[in-house]
Amino acid sequence: MTHPSSGPFDLVVHGAILADGSRMALGIKDGRFAAIAPSLPPAPREIDLGGRLVCGGLVETHLHLDKSRLIDRCGCGHPSLAHAVKAVAEAKRNFTVEDIYRRAAATLEACIGHGTTHIRTHVEVDPRVGLRGLEAMIALRRDYAWAIELQICAFPQEGLTNDPGCEALLLEALENGADLLGGAPYMDAAPREQLQRLFTLASAYDVDLDLHLDFDLDPEGSQIGDLCRLTAQHKRGGRVAIGHLTKLAMVSPLNRIPYLQRLADAGIAVSTLPATDIYLLGKELGVHAPRALAPVHAMVDAGISCAISTNNVLNPFTPFGDSSLLRLANFHANVAQLDSKAAMDRSFDMISTMAARCINADYGIGVGRAATFVALDAASPEQAIREIAPALLGYRNGRRSFTRAQVELHHPEHRRHREHREHREHREHGHDRELCLSEAEYC
Repeated sequence: MTHPSSGPFDLVVHGAILADGSRMALGIKDGRFAAIAPSLPPAPREIDLGGRLVCGGLVETHLHLDKSRLIDRCGCGHPSLAHAVKAVAEAKRNFTVEDIYRRAAATLEACIGHGTTHIRTHVEVDPRVGLRGLEAMIALRRDYAWAIELQICAFPQEGLTNDPGCEALLLEALENGADLLGGAPYMDAAPREQLQRLFTLASAYDVDLDLHLDFDLDPEGSQIGDLCRLTAQHKRGGRVAIGHLTKLAMVSPLNRIPYLQRLADAGIAVSTLPATDIYLLGKELGVHAPRALAPVHAMVDAGISCAISTNNVLNPFTPFGDSSLLRLANFHANVAQLDSKAAMDRSFDMISTMAARCINADYGIGVGRAATFVALDAASPEQAIREIAPALLGYRNGRRSFTRAQVELHHPEHRRHREHREHREHREHGHDRELCLSEAEYC
């Protein structure tokens, strides 16, 4: 395939393995993919990936940048979700825009270095923290646009109908840069009323909704019915996403079928958040604690778009995290006891292409599309998940955004053998082709 305006390319990426297993060369011109073919003619700049996996980048569908990296001031060991919420609620009274920006930027840069190209971040908006988190996120969105697409979801963590002044701040957030609206109905004194109000606001402002829902281990009292009814009533199919949904972990496969069918029919996307959900839920049950994971693979079988995402990093909700989505997907596969190639391929889809659909992101490798992509040190999605393959390099809109050096082992081989190998590699690659994995930014 070749774009009509292709001509000479600015950059050609050779030896790229796409998710479908095909080996392709990617021709890039003016920041876009101009051609994708098994081979392409030379270009002023060339990269040889040597048969490594390339995708449109990894996608975080549910992250809290504003309250990441709080361990030093909130500690850990909080016994429940309510205690974690309380600890952060007390800390955020002292947040400043500069403080939020600094902590969030550290997490954002870690995400970029692990191959993430798209993030939807939730930011708390309420009378305690005001719009300070939003202000910091807007600055981050601007300052890191060279590497990442950042969607900002304004939401009330501690309730809406029971928190005077919160709704006015949410509206102000939507009018001043927030991309969409979120909520946490289970934190509200009137959860059903919060849901109804959020749908009314989202319809009025024509924005998407992304909700924290059913975050406990009690199979009773699910809000899926109300959510699906309101989604249909407001004609928001394809524009509603939910995170957690751990109640369904406690429902038998047979009994959860009606829930999955309703979610699929309503066009609602689901993110499982394994790091937080496994760490925080069931502590009081000790050795009998369940695997608190939304059954996302069964959901995909039912026609629901699903994602695996991080949620929190280094705070009372999740006192761990290096911002690697591949590590998280591997962790999820372990806890969910997945092992087949099909499950690994689907897991990779849930941190890349399917995850992008969950947040309606502009995403993908195709002629005419923005040349945003990541190369992983693996030959297939399956290998990437099983081995937690490191991200080696990334591009956004045709510009190099990061490079990660490969590990080099220093065998005690004879110098003559080493020189012979280097000479052979030089001859194979030629003088005009850069070996990308050892080069810094040059594009």
